[in-house]
Amino acid sequence: MFAYEFMRNAYAAAGIVAVVAAMVGYFLVLRGQTFAGHALSHVGFSGATGAALIGLAPLQGMLAAALAGGVCIGLLGEKLAQRDVAIGIALSFSLGLGLLFLHFYTSHATQATALLFGNVLAVSAHTVRVLLGLGLACLAGLALISRPLLFASLQPELAQAKGVSPRLYASLFMAVAALATALSAQVVGVLLVFSLMVGPPAAAQRLTHRVGTGLALSVALALGSAWLGIALAYWTDWPCSFWITTLSCIAYLAAMMRRRSAP
Repeated sequence: MFAYEFMRNAYAAAGIVAVVAAMVGYFLVLRGQTFAGHALSHVGFSGATGAALIGLAPLQGMLAAALAGGVCIGLLGEKLAQRDVAIGIALSFSLGLGLLFLHFYTSHATQATALLFGNVLAVSAHTVRVLLGLGLACLAGLALISRPLLFASLQPELAQAKGVSPRLYASLFMAVAALATALSAQVVGVLLVFSLMVGPPAAAQRLTHRVGTGLALSVALALGSAWLGIALAYWTDWPCSFWITTLSCIAYLAAMMRRRSAP
């Protein structure tokens, strides 16, 4: 199957996205903000459809909208309950905008479907290069804030007493999460972002409490789900997104069962 250029592009894109989604998703799960990734994907969808209406690339609109939504969620919601309210408001508003833009976007229904459910087999070499650049920027940003972010996530009161601003790092992290969400949507679509950003990290945290080991395991599970999912799609002619989400779900269920059976 690697004789085909579109398959090589698909594997490259899926690999980039899986690594970024797994790393960022680990902190999303750790901080109890998994709903934020779902909300940001819908915010990105409204941006992508809006950009297409004015003749811009959907990825540009998705990135801009997701970044704006992520920063707003980080700034508006400091405590867990406040974050839930902020995320819910952003989600409902973005869904309304997406519905409006989709009303005028019906002549491009195929592209709209790809935004919703993903189409990694249609990724071009140029898109792979764009994803690589954005992915490196996302990982670099996460590396810069990871230590204070981890401190603020596990011990927020102590971190604030030490001069670490939870709101600042929450906003920075949500900006990074917005980039990761936009990247993930290129592979699994807006509606299935959870499959890469939540499934493998949640499974990893079920298996180990060590951050370094958990991050590595999260990346391994995400890569396995993405790459094996593409291979199964090639062999069965079923949608890639179906296989990726199924494998991610299986990984989480297996981790949960192993955790319960452990002494």
